[in-house]
Amino acid sequence: MTDLNLPILDLSQLDEGPEAAARFREELRTATHDVGFFYLTGTGVTPELESRLHRAARDFFALPEADKLAIENVNSPHFRGYTRIGGERTQGKVDWREQIDIGPEREAVTDPAAADFFRLVGPNLWPQAQPELQDVVSEWHDHLSGVARKLLRAWALSLGAPENYFDEHFGEPSTLIKIVRYPGKEDPTPQQGVGAHKDSGVLTLLWVEPGKGGLQVERIDPVTGESHWVDAPPVPGAFVVNIGELLEYATQGYLIATNHRVISPRYPDDRISVPFFFNPALDKRLPLIELPPELAAQARGVTQDPANPIHALYGENALKSRLRAHPDVAAIHHADLVEARAASAQ
Repeated sequence: MTDLNLPILDLSQLDEGPEAAARFREELRTATHDVGFFYLTGTGVTPELESRLHRAARDFFALPEADKLAIENVNSPHFRGYTRIGGERTQGKVDWREQIDIGPEREAVTDPAAADFFRLVGPNLWPQAQPELQDVVSEWHDHLSGVARKLLRAWALSLGAPENYFDEHFGEPSTLIKIVRYPGKEDPTPQQGVGAHKDSGVLTLLWVEPGKGGLQVERIDPVTGESHWVDAPPVPGAFVVNIGELLEYATQGYLIATNHRVISPRYPDDRISVPFFFNPALDKRLPLIELPPELAAQARGVTQDPANPIHALYGENALKSRLRAHPDVAAIHHADLVEARAASAQ
């Protein structure tokens, strides 16, 4: 483990007495202040559940193309369902992957006065040829939601806030599960599985198929300020965890959202990964955390990027991300939003 480029934290320490819990919270705060990424063990996710999720993912991508396209996301104004290879973009460039997006199962919002971001609310698209997928995804979602809540309570205490700070301001969480397959590429140079980006929300828990690399995290040299990419290979029994732009905003840059990307595997290899995003309700604003003076002095301010503004209201961040990533869905179902944003940018 000594050659890993990210710290490893053990969530089970929170249940091993006050000293172990305090040590975990200190390690958590340090990791997300310095790096924004870490490995997390001790989550209680069993090898059996991991194996079932992995099998379900493999079975889904092995379905006939017609079965996958029957739930293609261009049929969903809520950006749910299957995205074919090349159907998603990061910073305008094509991502070489296929995936299925699964969010909270809700009725679509039909109120014409509702905020634009409520267009993200709606039902999922499930493959009729694989009914078992919904069951394992539901179990995965419920377990990781518990892990996320536990982490957020630890973060709150480590930042000098009440333990229930995030519970109080989250409302009904917005979650998103992506089941992703990165096909192999024969090109001699590395290809964009998914381009460099920061997550738009609060917290991401990433499961990666054992033995499959490709994830890279941007690290900044504290002395020179120069950036470089480091590999983040999977660790058995661990999730890769990173924070998003909203947690950077809430701490005014004390915690940092970090660029990351995935390099496509070389053909004939491929790679399965399953990120789980845990975020506030779409209509919730995450207030600024009043940091203790010694931490506030180390806050770097929120990253200023005119091309990628960070919004305090989660729904605005989420909608921004979806419209950019899936321009075909945006053009079919949300042409008015695309036109309005283009006009405001001129």
